[in-house]
Amino acid sequence: MLASADSKSAIGLIPCAVNGSPLSRWVKGGDLYQAAVSRAKEAASVGQLKGILWHQGESDSKNADDAKSYEVRLTQMFKDIRSDLGQPDLPIVVGQLGEFVQRRYVEIVRTALTHLPANLPRVGFADSKGLGHKGDSLHFSAEAEQELGRRYAAALKAIP
Repeated sequence: MLASADSKSAIGLIPCAVNGSPLSRWVKGGDLYQAAVSRAKEAASVGQLKGILWHQGESDSKNADDAKSYEVRLTQMFKDIRSDLGQPDLPIVVGQLGEFVQRRYVEIVRTALTHLPANLPRVGFADSKGLGHKGDSLHFSAEAEQELGRRYAAALKAIP
């Protein structure tokens, strides 16, 4: 979808995902935060960083304190990463956790994710409504991942 909008440009993704990681590892000072900033800076030396795609939260849905503080911590992390990358207006798209995820505090995290675009400028939201899992009630199926990718692209394009 994004590639077809500009056939003269190449699109690269900088994979930073770590399965099962809590937000505490992604906030400034955390090991995954530092690795992501380092990878993004390295990639920016040969191209332009155009946005961040964020899909995380299942691990923070297990504990009440983590879930209740999720929105504040994630908002601060996005502010920090934009600052550390020197791009205060860098677009960010957050993706909703699958409807099939059943953790004790998952609705708190889902609500936090839906609030992010209202709380922080240039943040979009990719809804996962209706998308299925691969049989484990935790991860999206291949077909669902493709559709979610299209939703991420549409949300990114819609950010003013």
